[in-house]
Amino acid sequence: MSVPEAATATAGIRNPRRALAVVVAVVFVDLLGFGVVIPILPFYVRSFGVSDVFIGLLAASYSFMQFLFAPFLGRLSDERGRRPVLMLSLLGSAIAWVVFGLAGEASSFVGVTAGVATLFLSRMVAGAMGGNLAAAQAYVADITPPERRAGALGLIGASFGLGFIFGPAIGGLLASDPVVAAADRSLPAIVPATPFSLPSFAAALLSLLSLCLAALFLSEPDRTRGPAGRGTLVGQFASALRDADLRGLVVAFFLASVAFSGVQVMFIPYAADVYGYDATQTAFLLTYVGVLGVVNQGVLVGQLSKRYDAARIAVVGAVALLVSLAVLPFSPALGRLLPALPDALAATLSRELLALLVALGLLSFGNGLLNVALSTLVSTAASAETQGSAFGVTQGAGSLGRTIGPPVMAALYVLVYWSPFVSGALLIAPIVALLVGLAGRRRAPTVG
Repeated sequence: MSVPEAATATAGIRNPRRALAVVVAVVFVDLLGFGVVIPILPFYVRSFGVSDVFIGLLAASYSFMQFLFAPFLGRLSDERGRRPVLMLSLLGSAIAWVVFGLAGEASSFVGVTAGVATLFLSRMVAGAMGGNLAAAQAYVADITPPERRAGALGLIGASFGLGFIFGPAIGGLLASDPVVAAADRSLPAIVPATPFSLPSFAAALLSLLSLCLAALFLSEPDRTRGPAGRGTLVGQFASALRDADLRGLVVAFFLASVAFSGVQVMFIPYAADVYGYDATQTAFLLTYVGVLGVVNQGVLVGQLSKRYDAARIAVVGAVALLVSLAVLPFSPALGRLLPALPDALAATLSRELLALLVALGLLSFGNGLLNVALSTLVSTAASAETQGSAFGVTQGAGSLGRTIGPPVMAALYVLVYWSPFVSGALLIAPIVALLVGLAGRRRAPTVG
């Protein structure tokens, strides 16, 4: 995968290749910590004896706080610098993970209500600090010229994918009985060693490792700072929606996040109910999607961006995502229409599973292209002084979508199993129209 070799004229970074590698590493290690907790979160909530509704509410609380704070952190990075905002958010994330790991102790000593409240407090703090992605994206925009920005932002997306591939595996290992027993014997008595606390504390350590990487190796770009201001969250969104270049992108981020986050949540029940897969089999499917996501965002987008502009890549990604969502719930029926597979292959792969793998591959391809291309369009639509604010607003729109999507799609799934996927496809349709209109209204810069 190629790394941009030249910085923008105002970046002032002596070695932009190393700077990009450091910021990608910071994002990867931070997301690795987030991925560590994914396998234990539903079981952690159930350990308090409360309804599964709290799992969805806990996820929504994180996204809602990210929606509120991402624009603020993005604007702050314009005013005070990318590096200090990244470091602040990583420190906050580390604290949040420690609190998350102590929720079980709070429940034991004070009561279930206090324990659940501690869970929500920790996730809300983590969500508020989750705006570090906006600062990381703005940093990449600072140190790369527009024509090479899609490939660089694709590396940020790939680091996300890698975090979600390796993180859950590490979390599952830390939550296993032998590891918990060994930790209980070796750790001081003051440190709780449970299947829930160990992954949480590991996530905190990984956030601190990211903080150390940023403190030691990440330089602040020399750029034009945005003016200090006290604009409100509503004011920032209103300003973005008044901007002809940003308006459609903010709406696109919101709609895509509603569609994709809801489908992500309901895919596991779908795989269990329609295909009869257990948690392990579903995990393999998610790993498959994650690996494809890394390839798509880390390699394929960079190669495509050398030939096509960001607007065209975004349209192709949106169309692919729309088609994949529309066909995914009908994969078993579509698979039965395929010709019989060779005996050697049929022994391990059914036609129904093959159709699902193709649909998931198209889903990963479309989502990867769309996310990176939208981020590239945001970076080129915003001025050098407002990169952080622009990314903060679009990330906030995405967080709001992730707050709304899961509960709405869960309710639709209860009514008709295929409705969340088809509804997601319908939500992507306006994005295709917006992007086609954007491409026609302006000549998007060549990316590559």
